[in-house]
Amino acid sequence: MNDAAQEVVEKPALVLGLGCERGTPPSEVIVLAEEVLDAAGLDASQRLCLIASLDTRSDEPAMIAAARHFAVPFRTFAAARLEAETSRLSRPSDVVFRHTGCHGVAEGAALAAAGADGRLVVTKRKSAHATAAIAESFQIVAGVSSQGDSARSEAESSLGGAA
Repeated sequence: MNDAAQEVVEKPALVLGLGCERGTPPSEVIVLAEEVLDAAGLDASQRLCLIASLDTRSDEPAMIAAARHFAVPFRTFAAARLEAETSRLSRPSDVVFRHTGCHGVAEGAALAAAGADGRLVVTKRKSAHATAAIAESFQIVAGVSSQGDSARSEAESSLGGAA
């Protein structure tokens, strides 16, 4: 096969799912996010296309600060949408369900944003007041920017083709 005919294989985009208690310091969320990105591999920060969370955290300063820090859009989901991901969570939590209406915020949000073909690449990690997880996405991932504007992060993948 000549060079022109070779298929270019892109690595899938990454979605960072975050959860936190109200009032969690932005620095705690950002440090935890950096730790899970490091766990995902050397190029994870370049592949990060979106931060996702529960809709009750749409105005949480720590979440907005994380989206700004990584310069990616921030998207939130209703608890019912995150609950639909329960079968794909590594460790569903009844405690989290009692507080939020879903069995997992960080993993659930990452998977919801990544789509049906998405998969967890870093399962839930915790700090004192926050959780983070990463999912691979094989589709175009849409969100709202950290400034509140509509935004779309287009990603090519080895399965989905051009965005």
